[in-house]
Amino acid sequence: MPTINHNRPFPKVISIANQKGGVGKTTTAINLGASLALMGRKVLIVDFDPQGNASTGLGIDAKSRTITMYDVLIDLVPLQDCIVKTGIENLFIAPAKTELSSADIELFDDKRRVLRLRSAIEDAFSSNNSLDYIIIDCPPSLNLLTLNALAASDSVVVPLQCEFFALEGLSQLMLTVREVRDGINSKLVFEGIVLTMHDKRNNLSGQVEQDVRDNLGALVYETIVPRNVRLSEAPSFGLPGIIYDKSSRGSIAYRRLAAEFIRREDNKKLSKPLELKENE
Repeated sequence: MPTINHNRPFPKVISIANQKGGVGKTTTAINLGASLALMGRKVLIVDFDPQGNASTGLGIDAKSRTITMYDVLIDLVPLQDCIVKTGIENLFIAPAKTELSSADIELFDDKRRVLRLRSAIEDAFSSNNSLDYIIIDCPPSLNLLTLNALAASDSVVVPLQCEFFALEGLSQLMLTVREVRDGINSKLVFEGIVLTMHDKRNNLSGQVEQDVRDNLGALVYETIVPRNVRLSEAPSFGLPGIIYDKSSRGSIAYRRLAAEFIRREDNKKLSKPLELKENE
């Protein structure tokens, strides 16, 4: 557990979400989190995906995950007991294992099941805070886990792959965010859209980028994350890409993304809730 600092405000909670798999969601969560940590921010990554890829990608071996987000969500174990240090200064993680996939069934009869994560975060940090950011790596589906994450979050970052069907399914995520905002979390907004897996050699990537920017405007980060082998290799070594190969194009992009993220924060340019156009 990080050292308590009573002078810090409540940490900003950000969900990294997209129900479409393979878009760079976990890669974005761990590399954005690690980049912010290297900039001196204290960051907790909550691995809320039963695959546990964020935990693996930060070097937390499955055998060492004695207390996980399953215990926090299902058995109401304090979140503080789940948090472990990573090999990166200022970066912590609350790990996950496959048993988290049973949450929908095990919490079926609990009327407040979508608020469990929010309660755990509030209990851990409302009065004794030590963090600047909590980044939640959501599963690739709009299930109970994602709803818990959205209910607990201030904002949502959406990784969007630069491919033909980039915008497909995004409308459902927008609708879900709108429903969460109208029902249980009025403060929830879209933080931004991150274009990932961009291939400048492919004309389609440029067309997709233009299409996304035309539709989503200022919500789209200027920084684009390229398709990069080094980012893909890094998790097998238990390291974020920005540590595994600092000079790779992917690592440079995520450090730029973190700087842009902070710049938006400093300029108080949090996006307004995103509304769909009639033709989307």
